[in-house]
Amino acid sequence: MTSTSIQRIHPAAQWSDAVVHNGTAYFVEVPESGTDITSQAQAVFAQAERTLALAGSDKSHLLMATIYLKHMSDRVAFNAAWQAWLPEGCAPARACVSAEMASPDFLLEIVFTAATR
Repeated sequence: MTSTSIQRIHPAAQWSDAVVHNGTAYFVEVPESGTDITSQAQAVFAQAERTLALAGSDKSHLLMATIYLKHMSDRVAFNAAWQAWLPEGCAPARACVSAEMASPDFLLEIVFTAATR
C-alpha cells in the first residue's frame, strides 16, 4: 500500500467497516450485543479488536476515541470497562459525550483512530 492509497475494509453502500490511509485506521463500532452499558462496551471492544486486526493494528496503537453515550449516567461504568480493556500506558486521546443513538437499543457508539503497524 502506497502512502496515498486508501484501503476500505468491507465497504458497503453507506459505510466501510474501516478505512486505512497513510498508516492510520479510522472506524466506528456500535454494539452487536448486550443489554447494559458494560455488556455493550465489552461487545464494542471485542468488535474493535477484530477491526483493528483487519486494519493491521491493535488496541495498543489507538490514537483517539470519541465515545458517544446515550446516558451520561453510564459514564462511570463505561470508564471501568474502558480502563480494564486498555493496555497499561496505552490510553488514547479521547472525548466522551452524550448523544441520541441511531437505534433505541444502543447505549454507546465509539469512533476510533489508530496507527497501523
